[in-house]
Amino acid sequence: MSKRGENIYKRKDKRWEGRYRKGRTIDGRIQYGSIYGETYQEVKEKLYPYKIKYQTIIQLQGVGSIPLSEWVAVWLAEFQSKWKPATYANYQHKLTKYVLTKIGNQPLNKLTQESLQQLVDQLQREPLSPSTIEVIVRILSNCLNQAVQKDLLRSNPCQQVQLPRKSQSKVHALTKKEQKSLECEAKKVPAAKGLPILLALQTGMRIGEIAALQWKDIDFDSNLIHVGHTYQRVAAFTDEGPKSQLVYGEAKTRSSKRVIPITDKLKKILLSAQKQTNHHFVFSVNGHPCEPRLLTRYFHQLRGKAKLNQIHFHQLRHTFATRCIEARADIASVSALLGHASAKMTLDIYTDAMLEQRVQAIHLMAAA
Repeated sequence: MSKRGENIYKRKDKRWEGRYRKGRTIDGRIQYGSIYGETYQEVKEKLYPYKIKYQTIIQLQGVGSIPLSEWVAVWLAEFQSKWKPATYANYQHKLTKYVLTKIGNQPLNKLTQESLQQLVDQLQREPLSPSTIEVIVRILSNCLNQAVQKDLLRSNPCQQVQLPRKSQSKVHALTKKEQKSLECEAKKVPAAKGLPILLALQTGMRIGEIAALQWKDIDFDSNLIHVGHTYQRVAAFTDEGPKSQLVYGEAKTRSSKRVIPITDKLKKILLSAQKQTNHHFVFSVNGHPCEPRLLTRYFHQLRGKAKLNQIHFHQLRHTFATRCIEARADIASVSALLGHASAKMTLDIYTDAMLEQRVQAIHLMAAA
């Protein structure tokens, strides 16, 4: 027995049950919550606040009442074919490890700016760098934007979240003396160990791009390297738990696909290395591209011999860019060589390296 519109019923176990709408599933089915009591009046009194609460949630935040973890799974599955494998693995890893473990059971329409701000605060305590937290929130925001598109949410609660302020870390390039010392050590060892260092210092290529480099990518007639692929280890979640996998794929962005000129000296070293191998990849193990962390291991052995402490492989790329700027190369060209999305990005990173040009500009102004 139930009065029209009340959704209160007497059950077979003699108790009374009242149902209220919590929202809808992805396919539009209504999701209900239930209240139980010994009498009709008891359930009616309990039910009213729940009805009001969830009507308000639906009106203000949307009808999507499925858990966030369920929506993330749908979103990842929908876009997996459109993303590169490394991108998919990165999104899955970050959402699973840093978001779903904390708020995965939260219904979509119960996510608020406040609850997501608490998530950011938790991530800061882990601790994670501000840049990593920004990436995590950006991925989650993209996911929730799609929920808005599907009419499950009225608005994206990520949009007003305050992210931790990023400290501007300065780029530390090797000095010319340090660079010469490292290059000297790199030329003493077989090409498999030393050539990655020379490529990074003289072309600015990323370690994943160097690992993916094939001989067909090098045009020895024109002295050009065509950068178009990466080889990297990415995090992944499997049925057995978190693992990592190596992924060979196209460069992530249009700007990352680029052409880099090489000097005659580097060309000579590359041609010599080519004669000593019959594999497609410039750096290979059993015919497969050499894993970036093996190249990193070789780098640390050589920088130890060069007596360079506390430097990492990525600084070689910074060193290349700094040498270009010191040689007064225009910033648009440096940006293109590095594969940056914009010249502004290059300026933001290498602003200190351009101090000499700024000093010169002041002198020219004064002279004028």
